Amino acid sequence: MTTGSILLLAVGLAMDATAVAATRGMAATRIRARDALLVAGLFGGFQALMPLLGFLIGARLEAWLGGWDYWLAFALLAGVGLKMLWEARHGDGEASTKGRDPFEFKVMLVLAVATSIDAWAVGITLPILRAPLVPSLLVIGVTTAVLSLVGLSVGRRFGSVLGRRLDVFGGLVLVGMGVKLLLEHRR
Repeated sequence: MTTGSILLLAVGLAMDATAVAATRGMAATRIRARDALLVAGLFGGFQALMPLLGFLIGARLEAWLGGWDYWLAFALLAGVGLKMLWEARHGDGEASTKGRDPFEFKVMLVLAVATSIDAWAVGITLPILRAPLVPSLLVIGVTTAVLSLVGLSVGRRFGSVLGRRLDVFGGLVLVGMGVKLLLEHRR
């Protein structure tokens, strides 16, 4: 897996966290440095941790899967991407946070875990794709942290104009990567 592919994967995975960060920015009356660090740290940290857990599972499954490994990678990438597209089209958005701190730690922790579940599934594919573990985790975590900060800022400035479009972009990237993988490894 090339560095460009890892970066593209990281951007695709970061879109749901970026969209959620944008909604936090929309709900905030102001964003403090503590809030920005919390968003970047939790979203980037969980987005890097979850693929590690998936990677450890995927490394054990690789020998067992044999010639089916690329189909599994395709199914996971495409499934996660299609799920993101479905949620972008049919989701109800987040519940109102009026009167509450949009950066309450418990809420942010739940959001960080929820937005990183996709990364866990993608992490299973990393050994199949022979992606280098540490660079992949770093790129995924840092990309998510940076894009979450961008989303936070954009959400604060531009309101609800972009929200779901970020999920659509991320979903299309992941589905495209799955299709590309199949096309490259057809036998």
